Amino acid sequence: METKVVSVDNFMDNERNYKQAVDILKSGGVVAFPTETVYGLGALATDELAVQKIFEAKGRPSDNPLIVHIGNKEQVFNYATDISADAEKLMDMFWPGPLTLVFHKIPGVIAPNVTPGVETVGVRMPDHPVALGLLRALGEPLAAPSANRSGKPSPTEAAHVHKDLDGLIPLILDGGQTGVGVESTVLDMTTIPPTILRPGGTTQEMIESIVGPVNSETKSPGEQAPRSPGMKYLHYAPEAPLYVINYDVDKIYAAIDKLHAEGKKVALIGPDELGVSGADWYFAIGVAGNNEAMATNLYGALRKCDLTEADLILAVETDLAGVGAAVMNRLMKAAEGKHFMN
Repeated sequence: METKVVSVDNFMDNERNYKQAVDILKSGGVVAFPTETVYGLGALATDELAVQKIFEAKGRPSDNPLIVHIGNKEQVFNYATDISADAEKLMDMFWPGPLTLVFHKIPGVIAPNVTPGVETVGVRMPDHPVALGLLRALGEPLAAPSANRSGKPSPTEAAHVHKDLDGLIPLILDGGQTGVGVESTVLDMTTIPPTILRPGGTTQEMIESIVGPVNSETKSPGEQAPRSPGMKYLHYAPEAPLYVINYDVDKIYAAIDKLHAEGKKVALIGPDELGVSGADWYFAIGVAGNNEAMATNLYGALRKCDLTEADLILAVETDLAGVGAAVMNRLMKAAEGKHFMN
Protein backbone atom coordinates (compact mmCIF):
# COMPACT_ATOMS: atom_id res chain seq x y z
CA MET A 1 0.00 0.00 0.00
CA GLU A 2 1.26 3.47 -0.88
CA THR A 3 0.95 6.00 1.93
CA LYS A 4 0.18 9.49 0.62
CA VAL A 5 0.98 12.60 2.67
CA VAL A 6 -1.15 15.68 1.97
CA SER A 7 -0.46 19.11 3.53
CA VAL A 8 -3.47 20.82 5.09
CA ASP A 9 -3.46 24.21 6.83
CA ASN A 10 -5.64 27.23 7.55
CA PHE A 11 -4.36 29.14 4.51
CA MET A 12 -5.35 26.56 1.91
CA ASP A 13 -8.58 25.49 0.25
CA ASN A 14 -8.81 22.11 1.91
CA GLU A 15 -12.11 20.91 0.44
CA ARG A 16 -10.39 18.55 -2.01
CA ASN A 17 -8.12 17.12 0.67
CA TYR A 18 -11.02 16.55 3.04
CA LYS A 19 -13.03 14.90 0.27
CA GLN A 20 -10.16 12.51 -0.40
CA ALA A 21 -10.01 11.61 3.30
CA VAL A 22 -13.79 11.32 3.62
CA ASP A 23 -13.97 9.00 0.61
CA ILE A 24 -11.38 6.70 2.19
CA LEU A 25 -13.16 6.71 5.55
CA LYS A 26 -16.63 6.11 4.10
CA SER A 27 -15.27 3.18 2.10
CA GLY A 28 -14.03 1.54 5.29
CA GLY A 29 -10.43 2.79 5.31
CA VAL A 30 -8.25 4.63 7.81
CA VAL A 31 -6.75 8.12 7.71
CA ALA A 32 -4.15 9.79 9.95
CA PHE A 33 -4.87 13.38 10.94
CA PRO A 34 -3.59 15.98 13.43
CA THR A 35 -5.35 16.92 16.64
CA GLU A 36 -4.23 19.48 19.19
CA THR A 37 -2.68 16.65 21.26
CA VAL A 38 -1.06 14.13 18.91
CA TYR A 39 -1.77 12.72 15.45
CA GLY A 40 -4.67 10.26 15.41
CA LEU A 41 -5.45 7.28 13.20
CA GLY A 42 -9.15 7.41 12.43
CA ALA A 43 -11.80 5.00 11.16
CA LEU A 44 -15.58 5.21 11.24
CA ALA A 45 -16.50 4.41 14.83
CA THR A 46 -19.69 2.68 13.69
CA ASP A 47 -17.92 0.30 11.26
CA GLU A 48 -16.40 -2.74 12.98
CA LEU A 49 -14.35 -3.83 9.96
CA ALA A 50 -12.95 -0.33 9.49
CA VAL A 51 -12.02 -0.11 13.17
CA GLN A 52 -10.23 -3.45 12.90
CA LYS A 53 -7.87 -1.84 10.38
CA ILE A 54 -6.70 0.55 13.13
CA PHE A 55 -5.68 -2.38 15.32
CA GLU A 56 -3.94 -4.09 12.39
CA ALA A 57 -1.98 -1.01 11.28
CA LYS A 58 -0.85 -0.18 14.82
CA GLY A 59 -0.29 -3.74 16.05
CA ARG A 60 -2.55 -2.69 18.93
CA PRO A 61 -3.94 -5.22 21.45
CA SER A 62 -7.59 -5.86 20.67
CA ASP A 63 -8.76 -5.22 24.26
CA ASN A 64 -7.33 -1.67 24.34
CA PRO A 65 -10.28 0.73 23.89
CA LEU A 66 -10.42 3.61 21.42
CA ILE A 67 -11.67 7.16 21.91
CA VAL A 68 -14.53 8.42 19.73
CA HIS A 69 -13.95 11.85 18.16
CA ILE A 70 -16.87 14.09 17.18
CA GLY A 71 -17.17 17.36 15.29
CA ASN A 72 -19.77 19.11 17.46
CA LYS A 73 -20.97 18.80 21.04
CA GLU A 74 -24.52 17.76 20.16
CA GLN A 75 -23.26 14.51 18.60
CA VAL A 76 -22.37 13.08 22.01
CA PHE A 77 -26.05 12.39 22.66
CA ASN A 78 -26.09 10.03 19.64
CA TYR A 79 -23.61 7.67 21.28
CA ALA A 80 -23.76 8.15 25.05
CA THR A 81 -26.41 8.17 27.74
CA ASP A 82 -26.75 9.34 31.37
CA ILE A 83 -24.98 12.60 30.56
CA SER A 84 -25.00 14.61 33.79
CA ALA A 85 -25.24 18.34 34.36
CA ASP A 86 -21.57 18.30 35.44
CA ALA A 87 -20.63 16.62 32.17
CA GLU A 88 -22.46 19.30 30.24
CA LYS A 89 -20.61 21.98 32.21
CA LEU A 90 -17.29 20.36 31.30
CA MET A 91 -18.24 20.09 27.64
CA ASP A 92 -19.30 23.73 27.58
CA MET A 93 -16.00 24.80 29.17
CA PHE A 94 -13.44 22.45 27.60
CA TRP A 95 -14.84 21.25 24.26
CA PRO A 96 -13.31 21.50 21.80
CA GLY A 97 -10.18 20.56 23.72
CA PRO A 98 -8.01 17.80 25.18
CA LEU A 99 -10.67 16.26 27.44
CA THR A 100 -12.24 12.83 26.87
CA LEU A 101 -15.37 12.07 28.86
CA VAL A 102 -16.36 8.46 29.54
CA PHE A 103 -20.10 7.74 29.56
CA HIS A 104 -22.41 4.75 29.45
CA LYS A 105 -22.80 3.97 25.77
CA ILE A 106 -26.05 3.66 23.83
CA PRO A 107 -26.15 -0.03 22.81
CA GLY A 108 -25.76 -1.02 19.18
CA VAL A 109 -24.39 2.25 17.77
CA ILE A 110 -20.62 2.33 18.27
CA ALA A 111 -18.78 -0.71 16.87
CA PRO A 112 -18.10 -3.28 19.63
CA ASN A 113 -14.34 -3.35 19.00
CA VAL A 114 -14.12 0.38 19.85
CA THR A 115 -15.04 -0.42 23.47
CA PRO A 116 -14.13 -4.09 23.97
CA GLY A 117 -15.46 -5.66 27.14
CA VAL A 118 -17.03 -2.54 28.63
CA GLU A 119 -20.39 -0.77 28.45
CA THR A 120 -18.82 2.68 28.40
CA VAL A 121 -17.45 4.90 25.66
CA GLY A 122 -14.93 7.75 25.75
CA VAL A 123 -15.88 10.76 23.62
CA ARG A 124 -14.03 13.96 22.83
CA MET A 125 -14.18 16.94 20.48
CA PRO A 126 -10.66 17.85 19.34
CA ASP A 127 -9.49 21.46 19.20
CA HIS A 128 -7.68 21.46 15.87
CA PRO A 129 -8.90 23.04 12.62
CA VAL A 130 -7.91 20.04 10.52
CA ALA A 131 -9.48 17.49 12.86
CA LEU A 132 -12.68 19.51 13.09
CA GLY A 133 -12.69 20.17 9.35
CA LEU A 134 -12.40 16.45 8.66
CA LEU A 135 -15.02 15.45 11.24
CA ARG A 136 -17.51 18.02 10.01
CA ALA A 137 -16.96 17.09 6.36
CA LEU A 138 -17.48 13.45 7.31
CA GLY A 139 -20.50 14.05 9.55
CA GLU A 140 -19.84 10.85 11.47
CA PRO A 141 -17.75 9.86 14.51
CA LEU A 142 -14.16 8.65 14.21
CA ALA A 143 -12.56 6.12 16.50
CA ALA A 144 -8.96 7.31 16.72
CA PRO A 145 -5.98 6.31 18.86
CA SER A 146 -2.55 7.85 18.29
CA ALA A 147 -1.17 7.19 14.80
CA ASN A 148 1.93 5.20 15.75
CA ARG A 149 2.93 1.59 16.14
CA SER A 150 1.57 0.35 19.43
CA GLY A 151 3.82 0.96 22.43
CA LYS A 152 6.02 3.55 20.71
CA PRO A 153 6.14 7.30 21.40
CA SER A 154 3.04 9.06 20.08
CA PRO A 155 3.44 11.16 16.90
CA THR A 156 3.43 14.94 17.12
CA GLU A 157 4.43 15.46 13.46
CA ALA A 158 3.28 13.88 10.21
CA ALA A 159 6.84 12.61 9.68
CA HIS A 160 6.51 10.52 12.87
CA VAL A 161 3.34 8.93 11.48
CA HIS A 162 5.01 8.24 8.14
CA LYS A 163 8.00 6.58 9.83
CA ASP A 164 5.77 4.22 11.82
CA LEU A 165 2.93 3.52 9.41
CA ASP A 166 4.35 3.96 5.89
CA GLY A 167 2.85 1.25 3.68
CA LEU A 168 0.21 0.38 6.30
CA ILE A 169 -2.27 3.24 5.79
CA PRO A 170 -3.39 5.10 2.65
CA LEU A 171 -3.37 8.76 3.74
CA ILE A 172 -1.80 11.17 6.24
CA LEU A 173 -3.17 14.70 6.55
CA ASP A 174 -0.16 16.85 7.48
CA GLY A 175 -1.20 19.80 9.65
CA GLY A 176 2.21 20.55 11.13
CA GLN A 177 3.42 19.93 14.68
CA THR A 178 0.72 19.44 17.29
CA GLY A 179 0.44 21.91 20.16
CA VAL A 180 -0.38 20.13 23.44
CA GLY A 181 1.91 17.19 22.74
CA VAL A 182 0.40 14.64 25.15
CA GLU A 183 -2.91 12.87 24.76
CA SER A 184 -6.20 14.09 26.18
CA THR A 185 -7.21 13.76 29.79
CA VAL A 186 -9.68 10.89 30.21
CA LEU A 187 -12.35 11.55 32.85
CA ASP A 188 -14.79 8.80 33.82
CA MET A 189 -18.19 10.40 34.35
CA THR A 190 -19.81 7.08 35.37
CA THR A 191 -18.30 7.28 38.87
CA ILE A 192 -19.21 9.61 41.73
CA PRO A 193 -17.17 11.73 41.94
CA PRO A 194 -15.71 11.50 38.42
CA THR A 195 -12.35 9.71 38.09
CA ILE A 196 -9.32 10.72 36.03
CA LEU A 197 -8.26 7.55 34.22
CA ARG A 198 -5.44 9.24 32.30
CA PRO A 199 -3.97 12.70 32.98
CA GLY A 200 -3.54 14.94 29.96
CA GLY A 201 -3.86 18.42 28.54
CA THR A 202 -6.89 19.38 30.64
CA THR A 203 -5.48 19.37 34.17
CA GLN A 204 -7.10 18.12 37.35
CA GLU A 205 -7.06 21.68 38.68
CA MET A 206 -8.98 22.91 35.63
CA ILE A 207 -11.59 20.18 35.97
CA GLU A 208 -12.04 20.70 39.70
CA SER A 209 -12.58 24.42 39.18
CA ILE A 210 -15.77 23.50 37.29
CA VAL A 211 -17.18 20.39 39.02
CA GLY A 212 -15.36 20.16 42.35
CA PRO A 213 -13.12 17.31 43.59
CA VAL A 214 -12.42 14.32 41.35
CA ASN A 215 -10.62 11.06 41.95
CA SER A 216 -7.43 10.02 40.21
CA GLU A 217 -6.80 6.43 39.14
CA THR A 218 -3.58 5.24 37.54
CA LYS A 219 -4.26 1.52 37.20
CA SER A 220 -7.09 -0.40 35.63
CA PRO A 221 -8.91 -2.68 38.11
CA GLY A 222 -7.66 -6.21 37.52
CA GLU A 223 -11.10 -7.75 37.25
CA GLN A 224 -12.32 -5.70 34.31
CA ALA A 225 -11.30 -4.48 30.89
CA PRO A 226 -9.63 -1.05 30.73
CA ARG A 227 -12.06 1.85 30.28
CA SER A 228 -9.41 4.11 28.80
CA PRO A 229 -6.34 3.81 26.60
CA GLY A 230 -3.06 4.02 28.47
CA MET A 231 -4.18 1.99 31.49
CA LYS A 232 -2.91 -1.52 30.77
CA TYR A 233 -0.04 -1.83 28.28
CA LEU A 234 3.47 -0.46 27.77
CA HIS A 235 3.15 2.89 26.04
CA TYR A 236 5.30 5.69 24.66
CA ALA A 237 8.55 3.69 24.88
CA PRO A 238 11.67 4.42 22.80
CA GLU A 239 13.84 1.54 21.61
CA ALA A 240 16.52 1.82 24.32
CA PRO A 241 15.61 1.20 27.98
CA LEU A 242 14.46 4.39 29.68
CA TYR A 243 14.86 5.33 33.33
CA VAL A 244 13.46 8.34 35.16
CA ILE A 245 16.02 10.20 37.28
CA ASN A 246 15.63 12.89 39.94
CA TYR A 247 16.41 16.49 39.01
CA ASP A 248 19.69 16.58 40.92
CA VAL A 249 22.70 17.65 38.84
CA ASP A 250 25.25 15.80 40.99
CA LYS A 251 23.24 12.56 40.79
CA ILE A 252 22.78 12.94 37.06
CA TYR A 253 26.55 13.42 36.54
CA ALA A 254 27.25 10.43 38.78
CA ALA A 255 24.75 8.29 36.87
CA ILE A 256 26.31 9.19 33.52
CA ASP A 257 29.82 8.48 34.85
CA LYS A 258 28.69 5.10 36.18
CA LEU A 259 27.07 4.14 32.89
CA HIS A 260 30.10 5.27 30.89
CA ALA A 261 32.30 3.16 33.16
CA GLU A 262 30.12 0.20 32.17
CA GLY A 263 30.77 1.00 28.50
CA LYS A 264 27.27 2.31 27.82
CA LYS A 265 26.28 5.27 25.69
CA VAL A 266 23.73 7.56 27.34
CA ALA A 267 21.00 9.85 25.99
CA LEU A 268 19.57 12.40 28.43
CA ILE A 269 16.19 14.17 28.25
CA GLY A 270 15.71 17.15 30.54
CA PRO A 271 15.10 20.87 30.99
CA ASP A 272 16.87 23.52 28.93
CA GLU A 273 19.06 24.86 31.68
CA LEU A 274 20.37 21.53 32.96
CA GLY A 275 23.48 21.84 30.79
CA VAL A 276 24.82 18.37 31.52
CA SER A 277 27.55 17.94 28.94
CA GLY A 278 28.61 14.49 30.06
CA ALA A 279 25.81 12.67 28.23
CA ASP A 280 26.49 11.35 24.75
CA TRP A 281 23.26 12.97 23.54
CA TYR A 282 21.20 15.64 25.30
CA PHE A 283 17.66 16.60 24.30
CA ALA A 284 16.28 19.70 26.01
CA ILE A 285 12.48 19.86 26.12
CA GLY A 286 11.76 23.18 27.85
CA VAL A 287 12.59 25.45 30.75
CA ALA A 288 12.32 23.74 34.15
CA GLY A 289 8.84 24.31 35.52
CA ASN A 290 7.36 25.01 32.08
CA ASN A 291 5.45 21.76 31.97
CA GLU A 292 3.42 22.85 28.95
CA ALA A 293 6.61 23.11 26.85
CA MET A 294 7.84 19.79 28.19
CA ALA A 295 4.56 18.14 27.21
CA THR A 296 4.78 19.59 23.71
CA ASN A 297 8.34 18.38 23.16
CA LEU A 298 8.46 15.09 25.08
CA TYR A 299 7.47 12.63 22.36
CA GLY A 300 9.70 14.32 19.81
CA ALA A 301 12.66 13.90 22.17
CA LEU A 302 11.84 10.23 22.75
CA ARG A 303 11.78 9.70 19.00
CA LYS A 304 15.10 11.54 18.58
CA CYS A 305 16.61 9.08 21.05
CA ASP A 306 15.73 6.31 18.59
CA LEU A 307 17.98 8.02 16.02
CA THR A 308 20.99 7.68 18.32
CA GLU A 309 23.08 4.68 19.33
CA ALA A 310 22.20 5.11 23.00
CA ASP A 311 22.25 1.99 25.15
CA LEU A 312 20.18 3.69 27.83
CA ILE A 313 18.05 6.83 28.19
CA LEU A 314 17.76 8.95 31.33
CA ALA A 315 14.75 11.27 31.56
CA VAL A 316 14.72 13.96 34.23
CA GLU A 317 11.53 14.02 36.26
CA THR A 318 9.40 17.15 36.52
CA ASP A 319 6.93 18.35 39.12
CA LEU A 320 3.27 17.33 38.97
CA ALA A 321 1.78 20.81 38.68
CA GLY A 322 -0.72 21.27 35.86
CA VAL A 323 0.14 19.19 32.81
CA GLY A 324 3.26 17.98 34.64
CA ALA A 325 1.12 15.11 35.92
CA ALA A 326 0.60 14.02 32.31
CA VAL A 327 4.30 14.38 31.49
CA MET A 328 5.28 12.17 34.42
CA ASN A 329 2.52 9.68 33.62
CA ARG A 330 3.93 9.24 30.11
CA LEU A 331 7.54 9.05 31.32
CA MET A 332 6.73 6.40 33.92
CA LYS A 333 4.81 4.40 31.32
CA ALA A 334 7.74 4.65 28.89
CA ALA A 335 10.11 3.57 31.69
CA GLU A 336 7.82 0.76 32.85
CA GLY A 337 7.99 2.42 36.26
CA LYS A 338 11.80 2.30 36.52
CA HIS A 339 13.79 4.98 38.38
CA PHE A 340 17.56 5.10 37.98
CA MET A 341 19.22 4.29 41.28
CA ASN A 342 22.91 5.21 41.65
